Amino acid sequence: MSDAHAPGEVSFITEREAALRHFLNMGEGREAVLAMLEQAVRHAGACIYRLAEQDPSKRGMGTTTSLLLLTPTRGFVAHVGDSRVYLVRDGVVFQLTEDHSVINELKRRGKYDEATAGRYKNAMTRAVGVFPEVQVDTFDVDIASGDDFLLCSDGLTEYLKDEKEIVDVLRANEFLAVPQTFVELANARGGKDNITSLVVHLRGEGGDAELSLKVNTLRKMPIFQHLTYLELQAVMSLSKTLHVATGDVVFREGDAGNALYLVLEGRVRIEKDGIELALLGPGGHFGEMAIMDKGTRSADAVAAMDSRLLVVGRRPLFELMRKDKEVAVKLLWCFVQVLNLRLRATNEHLSAAKNEDLELQDLVEVIEEDA
Repeated sequence: MSDAHAPGEVSFITEREAALRHFLNMGEGREAVLAMLEQAVRHAGACIYRLAEQDPSKRGMGTTTSLLLLTPTRGFVAHVGDSRVYLVRDGVVFQLTEDHSVINELKRRGKYDEATAGRYKNAMTRAVGVFPEVQVDTFDVDIASGDDFLLCSDGLTEYLKDEKEIVDVLRANEFLAVPQTFVELANARGGKDNITSLVVHLRGEGGDAELSLKVNTLRKMPIFQHLTYLELQAVMSLSKTLHVATGDVVFREGDAGNALYLVLEGRVRIEKDGIELALLGPGGHFGEMAIMDKGTRSADAVAAMDSRLLVVGRRPLFELMRKDKEVAVKLLWCFVQVLNLRLRATNEHLSAAKNEDLELQDLVEVIEEDA
C-alpha cells in the first residue's frame, strides 16, 4: 500500500515482484526475506527519483509505502513514511509501524507543542522517491488465526479518535464492507486528504492463545509497560517456558539473581523463613529486582500448584538493551519508576511502623501511670 504525494497518478510495477515470488519459493530465511523487501522498496524509490529527474513537472514527487507480506507463519513488513500498519489481535490494537514524520520526531525528542503541530502537520522525514536513496524499516511478526491487519494512510488515521475505533469498525461490519466504512468515517469527519484503507483477516476461530498469553502477560509488567508490540516480541524471543510441579522450588534465598519470572498459569508462593510474603497468580511477576542489581534472591519462590512460568534471563535482556538503544532507554526508565514505587512503599511501611511504635509507647506510659 502506498500514499502518493503529487503527482499521485504515477504508478508502475518493477521486475522485483517476480523476483520476490521466486525468492520466497526458494525457501530462504527470514533475514533474507527482509533484505529482499528492503531492496525492492529502495529500487522503487530510485525508479521514482529517476522518473522525476526526467520530467520537471514531476520533480520532488514521492510516496509513503507500507508493505505487508504474509507467509503461513509470519508477517513481513517494509515501511517508509506516515502510512501505518496495525495488528488487531484478541480485541487489542498494536501499531506496528512508526511514523516517519517531523511531528513524531519532535514528540520523540520531547519538543512537541501545539504551535509546531500545525506548521509541520504533513511534513515527513522519509519518503520513497524524493531522494535517490531511502532508509527502509523492515521487520517481521508472528501471526495467528483470527488476526486482522489494517494498512492505511494518514488520511484515515488523522480522523480516528483512538485505536479502539479500529476494533469497533471491524466488529460492527461485514469484512468486505470494512475498508469502505473506514473511508466513509474519515470523509464524515473532514476527509481533507486521500484516504486509503486495506484490511487483511487471517481465517480461524481465534488467535494463538499461547502467543497472546505471553504478550499480554509481558505488557502487564511495570518494567515492560512502555514497550511497543515489536519490542515486546523481541523480549519474548529471549524467554523460555518453565513447567514446575506443586512444591518445586523456583529459587532459594541467597541464589544468584539471573532471571525474572512471569506466571502464565498456576500459583507461585514467595516466602521467607517459612512465612508467606505473597501468592502470585497468572500475570504475576517476581525476581525483577535481581535483574537490575545482579544481587542475590531475598526470599524463596515455590510453586503452590502445578504452574507454567515465562523466564527472561538477565544476560540476553541486557544484550538486547546494548543492541537496541530505544529499548534500553524505555527499560531503564521503567526500572527507575519501579524503584521509585518500591521506595515510596517502603517509606509508607516505615512510617506506619513508627506510628504503631509511638502508639504502643504511649499505651505503655498510660499503663505505667495507672499502676
